[in-house]
Amino acid sequence: MSEAEPQPKSSPPEKNAGKIFMEELTGKKPGKGERRTLQGLLVPVLAIFTGLVLGALVILFTSPPFFEAFRVSPLEGLKKGWEIISITYGALFAGAFGDPRTIFAALFSGDGAAIREAFYPLLESLVASAPYIFGGLSVALGFRVGLFNIGGEGQLFLGAIFAAYVGYSLTGLPAFIHMPLTFLAGALGGAIWGFIPGFLKAKTGTHEVINTIMLNYVAYRLSDFLLTGPMQRPDSFNPVSPVIQESAKLTRIFAPPLRLHLGFFLALLVAWLVYWLMWKTKWGFSLRMVGSNPRAARYAGASVVMGTVMGMTLAGALAGLAGANEVMGVNYYMAMAFSSGYGFDSIAIALLGNTQPFGVVLSALLFGALRNGATLMQVKGGIPIDIVSIVQALVLVFVAAPAIIRTIYRLREPGHEEKPKLAATTGGD
Repeated sequence: MSEAEPQPKSSPPEKNAGKIFMEELTGKKPGKGERRTLQGLLVPVLAIFTGLVLGALVILFTSPPFFEAFRVSPLEGLKKGWEIISITYGALFAGAFGDPRTIFAALFSGDGAAIREAFYPLLESLVASAPYIFGGLSVALGFRVGLFNIGGEGQLFLGAIFAAYVGYSLTGLPAFIHMPLTFLAGALGGAIWGFIPGFLKAKTGTHEVINTIMLNYVAYRLSDFLLTGPMQRPDSFNPVSPVIQESAKLTRIFAPPLRLHLGFFLALLVAWLVYWLMWKTKWGFSLRMVGSNPRAARYAGASVVMGTVMGMTLAGALAGLAGANEVMGVNYYMAMAFSSGYGFDSIAIALLGNTQPFGVVLSALLFGALRNGATLMQVKGGIPIDIVSIVQALVLVFVAAPAIIRTIYRLREPGHEEKPKLAATTGGD
């Protein structure tokens, strides 16, 4: 009798299932990393491009000069339309990044004042992007833990209140103590406001979206009460807090009128810390596992209750840092309605950044540039500033629905045809 041929060994079904679960959790496919990275970058870029194109159409369709020229002849209409778009988007980019000709002329002149003025738009965009980075990280971290943090605005307000109080009430401290203490106070305020919905979600099952939305309004009214009462500036009838101490202000990097301050670099540092925590530590892996599959996390020994509470608390702390950044680096005091929607814009930023810290930084820079460039676009192009909000909304629509972008540009989803079925590997039907 002939000797039986050796059969290839197959991995146990449990190992295959675990491998697939890890691939789904980390978003990595063997041998497909580069392709997935390229697709991950290409889709947001195309979404931004598509949003800008549709924004240009909105500008034209709301522009009377375009229709007047089009009545003369279609060719005149096209010329006028190109002129309007060129002026409008040229002003938007010049207001966001500066005029290249002005920058080169200033650099070759060697005049310090001219150089500062030439780089003012670019550095102002960085200033505007700092709170977006903190807020975007807050929402992104919440998504990774399976939570939808709509309360960034309220957490930002609480962070600003705590930072303002510590900033003006503590006197006689050196800057190397007072500055980080004020910054951490902002994180504490946001963390408290994030802990509440996280605890309610973990213990009672109430949805965090409802809780965070309601807590936003509580934060607004609480700040109104404090700024017209205990925290109101003594020598002012306006609802504003006292100015924080010099030792609590974030250091500015350049001479006036440039306002770039230490907060922008702290935002980059915090983004790296979030990446390290969530992707390089066992604790961060547990948090992501809770967000990806609570049942599997519980089976593996992770505490879903603790993960939910800590995830929402950390998200609140990050949003609180956005409030502290504005108080310590830009305004130097707390005022009513001091935020211009940073907490809500952060949702779009987190989605645009694919809930990855590096992606959040890039999308925050984009939103900061759009916000800063809107003023010059309004002045030079005669376009309402709300057009930037429309462009942001269009970009968000396409980023939130990548299937639309893939359909429009005929992009194949990476690994779609090779995606394994979990039921088949575990012997299920």
